[in-house]
Amino acid sequence: MDIAQYQALARELEQAEQGRKPVEQFSKRFPDLQIADSYAIQREWIGLKHAAGHRTIGHKIGLTSRAMQLASGIEEPDYGTLLDYMLIPDGARISAAQYLVPRLEVELAFILARPLRGPDVSLVQVLNATDYVVPALELIDARIEQFDRETGVPRKVVDTIADNAANGGIILGGRPMRPDAVDWRWAGALLFRNGIIEESGLGAAVLNHPGNGVAWLANKLAPHGEGLDAGEIVLGGSFTRPVPCAAGDSFHADYGPLGSISAHFT
Repeated sequence: MDIAQYQALARELEQAEQGRKPVEQFSKRFPDLQIADSYAIQREWIGLKHAAGHRTIGHKIGLTSRAMQLASGIEEPDYGTLLDYMLIPDGARISAAQYLVPRLEVELAFILARPLRGPDVSLVQVLNATDYVVPALELIDARIEQFDRETGVPRKVVDTIADNAANGGIILGGRPMRPDAVDWRWAGALLFRNGIIEESGLGAAVLNHPGNGVAWLANKLAPHGEGLDAGEIVLGGSFTRPVPCAAGDSFHADYGPLGSISAHFT
């Protein structure tokens, strides 16, 4: 593919988000689409957002569990970009109609005090560069059809990556903690929907330690001359499956001693 095709597909994603109507799977229309192409499309779409006046506030990491990687046919996570308009206050009332297929995932967010540049970033370096870690919910969405409108075939990882790794929004809450104050492998949460526990999990489900995802991302960005900047939010990856959201749903994520996050969909 060439730059003109990347730009055209990025415009389709923007139109899908604005019009609340998903586009057909890129993998169906372009069977030879590669992961490198998908990241190129993603970068063009983020470029459109920057041109519209939005700014980058951080990054997300997805597909961090081994089960999800096997299901997606890949051997490593994926990543996307967080933008200012995606930040949702804790306790907010969220319009479900603002999204196409909203779902929530339970995560931990690393707020960086110092930049991280690959290629050889380690977990220890991530913890040393982190100002604090805080509970987070990621609202994921799908501008590209999850299931093909004609065949019902699920979308592929190349579609998800092009779709900014399915990011739609983020909610931060609970208690910010210094990176050396908690064993983040054992930090966990219960996710309630309408008073019923839908999911639970521990940080160790994310590459054995959620900070490993941050190190992976810093190293993954290095060949592009990019890195992670001071002040950025980095979502380490979900340790639960996505839970669907609909108008009328109330969510409460209980992180125990780390506090809680809530949201209500209207």
